[in-house]
Amino acid sequence: MNGPVVHDPHTLPSNDNVDPYTFCVDLSGQWFLQKGKMIAYYGRISFDGIGHGPLDRLVAASFHSPLHAADWVVAQGKGKMLLADRAFDVNSYDLDDGNLTIRSGNLLAFEPSLSLKQSIIPGFVTLLGTGKFVAASNGPVHFVEPPVRVDPQALVGWADCPSPCHHYDHRYLKGFLGGLRSLTGIGGTSGEEHQFDFVGAGTVLLQSTETLMEERDTGAPPPGQPGVPGSGGGPGGGGQLPHLPGGLGGLQRRLGL
Repeated sequence: MNGPVVHDPHTLPSNDNVDPYTFCVDLSGQWFLQKGKMIAYYGRISFDGIGHGPLDRLVAASFHSPLHAADWVVAQGKGKMLLADRAFDVNSYDLDDGNLTIRSGNLLAFEPSLSLKQSIIPGFVTLLGTGKFVAASNGPVHFVEPPVRVDPQALVGWADCPSPCHHYDHRYLKGFLGGLRSLTGIGGTSGEEHQFDFVGAGTVLLQSTETLMEERDTGAPPPGQPGVPGSGGGPGGGGQLPHLPGGLGGLQRRLGL
């Protein structure tokens, strides 16, 4: 009977997956990292908020999304850093002088050689340049070429192609059931009734399920967790952690403003 695989700094992969749910960054310098996605690390690594003074030059060059600033930190140092997100599939991708727009909650980390910008589409951010980034998805990711219409819930992002348009099924719009749903919200909608319409050259990234990754505050411990300061589970608990400047951005993002 085979036992569990036990890793150390020498057996962990370098900038590759440990398994489908965990990615190992071989850090030698700096990476941008979404809060709550680092599960362990070896070496000498520090984590600083986006508003940290000594990082102003790096942030000015690579991070241009004030709505998401409170959700991100800079990991710097030398060592191996393990990233994961609630047992969702995790993969790395390489951009070569390209641009990719992705759901903000799916993006876990990226190299500073890439520049992150705030998308005009609520809930998405755009990466520009050349470098590596790590993203999570609810199931394996598939790559398809436009022209294509996709279920909005299955959409992870798109690269090197124009932003999508909304497409609604005509029979759904004119039907009694469609009108009732639009007025009351009863029954919701599905990808058969409403899609994102992509045209032109490029690549669209789809996850293999119509269930989005569950939204939650990045870096926030579950309520009442014992031994975690500010979680309400121990002495001095019961209150929320103070928000850094830009904390309203997380609320605006989750509301789609």
